[in-house]
Amino acid sequence: ARLRYQGDGMNYIQDMRKLIGHETLFTVGCGIIIENDECILLQHRTDEDNWCIPGGVMEIGETFEQTAKRETYEETGLDVGELKLFGMYSGESCFVQYPNSDQVYSVQIIFTTTTYSGELKQQGIESKEHRFFKKKDLPENINPRQEKFIRDWAENKTMPVIS
Repeated sequence: ARLRYQGDGMNYIQDMRKLIGHETLFTVGCGIIIENDECILLQHRTDEDNWCIPGGVMEIGETFEQTAKRETYEETGLDVGELKLFGMYSGESCFVQYPNSDQVYSVQIIFTTTTYSGELKQQGIESKEHRFFKKKDLPENINPRQEKFIRDWAENKTMPVIS
């Protein structure tokens, strides 16, 4: 018999946690490097008190692009236009154990865009500020799971970067 997820897709992580507890859950994360005049949009997260790009976890049935655009809108209020693949990231830096003991290993699919519209939402449930940073003026406290691709962007690494 073939196992099949019977949930609605919107609570996938919660549903899986009921089955596996705090054990490592494999996820796919998608994010967007939003560029404006050679600056990157970063958000200051409320939960980990660090800076990262907008993005989040793929839901069942979504494409990478749908996930990146949905998460970016939810976190920033911005609708993004055409996306270009920046890179795919995996490895030890993509593992995290949260304060509640949940463990997650995530493969990261990262896009870039220079086209967006809407009004930037400064505060929300997940973030307390959004700000554009120049490549040489990045904040010190970058999310450790995102530091590689944020630094790759700042150093003009050849794209796509597969790490």
